[in-house]
Amino acid sequence: MIAKSSYSDQELIAFLKADQAFAFNEIYDRYWKTLFGISYNRLKDIQAAEDVVHDVLLSIWNNRDRLEIINLKAYLATATKYMILRKLRKEQHQMSYLQDLKGVPEAESASLEDRLHYKNILLMLEEEIDCLPEKCKLVFKYSRTENLSIKEIADKLEISSSTVENHLNKALGRLRLVLKHANTTLFSFFL
Repeated sequence: MIAKSSYSDQELIAFLKADQAFAFNEIYDRYWKTLFGISYNRLKDIQAAEDVVHDVLLSIWNNRDRLEIINLKAYLATATKYMILRKLRKEQHQMSYLQDLKGVPEAESASLEDRLHYKNILLMLEEEIDCLPEKCKLVFKYSRTENLSIKEIADKLEISSSTVENHLNKALGRLRLVLKHANTTLFSFFL
């Protein structure tokens, strides 16, 4: 039998499509260090770089039946760069969201009544989100907390983009009603 390390990238892709786990392990061993270098050079964080590489390689395994790769090394390098950009965008979105929260009445100058009102509205919104149908709730959370695009959500949930938009509109409509009922526009930035 031929040693695993002597397989070409194209052979490994073919084995991967045939659900051969050894091919994934070989790809992992062959490219992990290179992908980690790309990721670490951009992120300057060992754990974040490792997470990106693991996510890229896991994506290869999860999508093995649909892979159409001509140059595996180039594909993995490009996928790593996109995953880094996605991670940076997500972090930027979270920072922006946290900065937006600084302006709400949680500040020291806010009265006790304002802070209680704020917490009650937050609880009402969380309860309404929990009451959403499962797919609708997932779409909303992916959109608002993970900052995924409509297309990314559609791909992740294996539904059409228009279905994602419908779920998102339904969720936002229900949350707007909660805010209207609470007689406030405090969280309009959230929607």
